[in-house]
Amino acid sequence: MSITAGAGPAEEHVHSAERPPVEPGPVRTPATLAAAGDLLRALAAPVRIAIVLQLLESARCVHDLVDALGVAQPLISQHLRVLKTAGVVHGERHGREVLYSLVDDHLAHIVVDAVAHVEESA
Repeated sequence: MSITAGAGPAEEHVHSAERPPVEPGPVRTPATLAAAGDLLRALAAPVRIAIVLQLLESARCVHDLVDALGVAQPLISQHLRVLKTAGVVHGERHGREVLYSLVDDHLAHIVVDAVAHVEESA
């Protein structure tokens, strides 16, 4: 099935009608959709995206993230708190420092895919 160059909307409609019908996807509960929205909002800030990308490489403490991202310590701590509340990162105390890491790779894939999409579109 191909659409010829210069085909107008009428021709495109005819060709798309040749495709087999698509089965509807699974229906998700409103609670699941709300939780997914909350998670995406937690990932939406540029600094939080940068933190996730840093933690994808290795676990880091706050001062490592401050040095790597050039962002003030209180702001890094605030963003880590949001990510921790959303279940994106967890912290493990090592003496006086807390070492932060990603909870799992699923969330990192969301961020990596979003960044790759933007870079490909640029």
